[in-house]
Amino acid sequence: MSKAKYASRLAIALFAACTVAACTQSEVESSAKSAADPGHASGEHGSSSSAGLPQGRIAAGERLANSKGKATGQSCIDCHGADGNAPIDPGYPRLGGQYGDYLAHALQAYRSGDREHMLMSPQAAGLSDQDIADLAAYFGSRPSQLRDLHGLK
Repeated sequence: MSKAKYASRLAIALFAACTVAACTQSEVESSAKSAADPGHASGEHGSSSSAGLPQGRIAAGERLANSKGKATGQSCIDCHGADGNAPIDPGYPRLGGQYGDYLAHALQAYRSGDREHMLMSPQAAGLSDQDIADLAAYFGSRPSQLRDLHGLK
């Protein structure tokens, strides 16, 4: 078999293997399993934060999400919508159901200047570690409208 045919077949086999692996839902990715799993990465189910933050408090996060920030005069829900699932701009992310640790790392990056956005950077600049943990826990606990490839045929 020529090298070109071999490389072509290898590429097709690799692509097929990656596709199957990406579409196979693990037990941890199952929403029923993750909600009951204290080791789930989102942090709102009792796991410790990979962001090095204190335990987030969902009720405190909800209050913060609805309060106007000093820097912009906007609240989280003004831009990201109720439960973080109805952004006012298609370029703004849906936060509801996102992994709490991901949200915490993103807010920390905005606060430190490692990640920049004209609205988010000043909003995050005034947040304490506990505020970030609380917001991450709140939005992580909301119903998810995030989409992935699971269940597509």
